Amino acid sequence: MDGMANGLTYMRKTTTPEATKQLASTLAPYLHEGDVILLECDLGAGKTQFVQGIAEGLGIRAAVTSPTFNILLQYGGGRIPLYHFDLYRLDDADELEDIDFYGTIEGDGASFIEWGSKFPEAMPYGFLQINITVDEEGVRTIKAHALGVRARSILKVWSSDSKSRLMKVAG
Repeated sequence: MDGMANGLTYMRKTTTPEATKQLASTLAPYLHEGDVILLECDLGAGKTQFVQGIAEGLGIRAAVTSPTFNILLQYGGGRIPLYHFDLYRLDDADELEDIDFYGTIEGDGASFIEWGSKFPEAMPYGFLQINITVDEEGVRTIKAHALGVRARSILKVWSSDSKSRLMKVAG
């Protein structure tokens, strides 16, 4: 994805689903209303685990599942609402209107978006991008890249949290 050169990038490797969840849970305290996180991942790389960790960190008790067939799953009961989009099944950016995409991402919660790269023109100006890749041994490389002022400030506080164990990387 272009734009990687300008901005902050941090990474961490995890070897278990628990570690992936733990990393995500350390991001949760720094999320505010209207924050947008794009999840770009290999299939089966642990997107759902990452979102489960966020939900846990926000104090959401509901079971978090993959939104594949729903396009949007919403979770309340935590510090702020959690919105989890999966845009894979949408063919056209116009369909985003039907699910109140714009109203939701600018609303009262934090939005996690899978397959946002399908509609780059629909994504907000600033967001935190999380890339998760998995190798044949099952080791996950989780990269966080900030685009825009707000995302940079999230990434700065998250990476300085000793529990996140994130390391700065080039691009």
